[in-house]
Amino acid sequence: MSALLETPFGARGIPRIEARAKVTGAACYAADHDVARMLHAVIVGAPVAAGRIDAIDTAAALKVPGVVAVLTHEDMPRFRKVDAPSAVVKLPMQDTEIRHEGQIVALVLGETIEAAEEARPLVAVRCTASAPLLLGAGSIEAPPEAGMGDDLVLGDVAAGLANADVRIEQTYLQAPRHHHAMETSGTLAIWEGEKLTLWDAVQASSTVIPIVAGALGIDPKNVRVRAPHTGGGFGSKGYVWPHQILAAAAAKVAGRPVKLQLRRSDQFSTVGYQPDMAMAVGLGAKRNGTLTALRFEVRNNSAIADTHVEPASEAAKTMYAIPAIATKQRIERVNLNVPTPMRAPVEGPGMWALESAMNEMADALGIDPLELRLRNHADVDPHDGRPWSSKRLREAYAWAADRYGWSDRHSRPRTDGDWAIGHGMATCSMGSFRFPGSARVRITADGVFVEANVHDIGTGAQTILAQVASDELGIPVDCISVQWGDTDLPAATPTYGSSTTVGTGSAVAFACRELRERLSAPEGGDVLAAFASSGERELATTGNFTLPEDKPFSSDGAGTPWAMRTWGAIFVEVGVDRELGLVRLRRAVGAYSAGRILNPRTARSQMTGGIIWGWGKATMEVTIQEPVHGRWLAKNLSNVALPVNADIPADVDVHFIDEYDEHASAIGARGIGELAATGVDAAVAAAIFDAVGVRMRDLPILPAKIIDALSR
Repeated sequence: MSALLETPFGARGIPRIEARAKVTGAACYAADHDVARMLHAVIVGAPVAAGRIDAIDTAAALKVPGVVAVLTHEDMPRFRKVDAPSAVVKLPMQDTEIRHEGQIVALVLGETIEAAEEARPLVAVRCTASAPLLLGAGSIEAPPEAGMGDDLVLGDVAAGLANADVRIEQTYLQAPRHHHAMETSGTLAIWEGEKLTLWDAVQASSTVIPIVAGALGIDPKNVRVRAPHTGGGFGSKGYVWPHQILAAAAAKVAGRPVKLQLRRSDQFSTVGYQPDMAMAVGLGAKRNGTLTALRFEVRNNSAIADTHVEPASEAAKTMYAIPAIATKQRIERVNLNVPTPMRAPVEGPGMWALESAMNEMADALGIDPLELRLRNHADVDPHDGRPWSSKRLREAYAWAADRYGWSDRHSRPRTDGDWAIGHGMATCSMGSFRFPGSARVRITADGVFVEANVHDIGTGAQTILAQVASDELGIPVDCISVQWGDTDLPAATPTYGSSTTVGTGSAVAFACRELRERLSAPEGGDVLAAFASSGERELATTGNFTLPEDKPFSSDGAGTPWAMRTWGAIFVEVGVDRELGLVRLRRAVGAYSAGRILNPRTARSQMTGGIIWGWGKATMEVTIQEPVHGRWLAKNLSNVALPVNADIPADVDVHFIDEYDEHASAIGARGIGELAATGVDAAVAAAIFDAVGVRMRDLPILPAKIIDALSR
């Protein structure tokens, strides 16, 4: 722990500044806001996965005391066309077509939530059903638009595989799973004349305005979104979803404020999830471990009318120094709601397949899996030859391997009672997602105020922004107040893609540096003292973090001379019970190269959570599509297996390599929020093989799968 907390570049492990508000209940979330004359809305979902609505009988529901209205597609205004970042472009309640079970077909509006809930099952949706397209039986097609996950051909892959001494040809599967944030998604819509205010549970409220305004055909300047606290998101609240548009439209139709908070069951079929995925890998190597070629083909499910591409093929393009690489990305259209990014998208599934294939190759060659990775370390981006902005992966490998005792792992006991002991490792990596963002910094006699429309989703963004201002201005964190979660504040970077610290943190730094210059305060000097002697009542400036050519998004350093990624290594020890098929995590060691670490305390929390997240993905989490009717089988938390304290050992060891990346951000940082969630699944699968000799290529690795594999 001491190595973690003593990092350079002024890192300080201070507690979160928003923590007290949360533990005392003072933090208010979207559903905590009530206004006069507010109506409660509940969703009526389509009862079938495919077909058309014949009629919706609302008579019985309208007789429930307290029910004000039941809105159907006949009552809703016709929405205008929407595009990304609206997750759904074929909006519900606009026609009679049913594209998935649970699709919103009606809204019950009541004076109380109890009245609306009582009336909901009384809304009779009569429909003609058709046979749904199920997972594994949908139509396969190329994604309709370019972007991340574009097909790549680099070198002669066919020749590279043909000339290889050893080839791995396997398909790795990953089941769909839902985000399960503690707070379900929800929106309170309030109209005051032509002005619309939304209290919203979101990760990027600035993107809500153009989508909602565009759908309703109103001036975006008349829309304000307030989202001070969001109770978890993990990606599920990153895009704009139909309930946000429908809440605003329903409030307009009813002439009263409307709160639409999704029930837990609504969350399954109204917002996204991580898709069902299949990744076919062909990997070739010479006897000495030199990789010759990589073929990486991905298929993820999408919806019938809406498209989500899970670009897992991106991981294959940049990880190892391979002379020939070919990737292909395809989608499968089925009658389910559209998926969405989930914590560690892209490389999360991509590294599961790639790192599993690397571990299989190491065993086939008789080479230590760590040594195989070192022999194929990419000193530059193999995709385009650019140098890395900073990459200290070799040091991460070395530190974690030494800490774990990797070289002598098999000299330790291989059993512990009924448990067979196994060891596994994998590389961790995430792309560097950067977005433009702004922040205003004001200095008054009362202190320093940092203002930016970031969101608190549990990651400690406010603490980091206060620390950046503290470091730049040479004043204590206690002198700084942070205001956030309101689109009336400067537009910040979104709170997803591990991008907040890079973008908004840099914007805060730029603003502070300008204020220091205006006050002629020497570097390292106390800016408040300089302000007090300046005679000014207030000084304020806005800092802006921009991308090359003013692009709205940059992945992996696009548009710069540098390739940018985060890196790491994870080593795990597991126990496997052969009779019961149970797997237990006994130990985990991770080391990461992710640029400057501003707050070791919150950073370690992020990485520990990522490792736990990866363990849940590897061994527990799955959402099953019921094969007859096409619905999600169990839309409640009682059927969700998630890691609890008893599943996670105290021995989760996290370390950061000392690093400062001047090219990635103004403060030397890269994103870390999702990095630790990658690679864990592949390391776990390798450890299970090491323990009991069976290959697991289908996530999650449930006890029944282990028993079945052992019985063959």
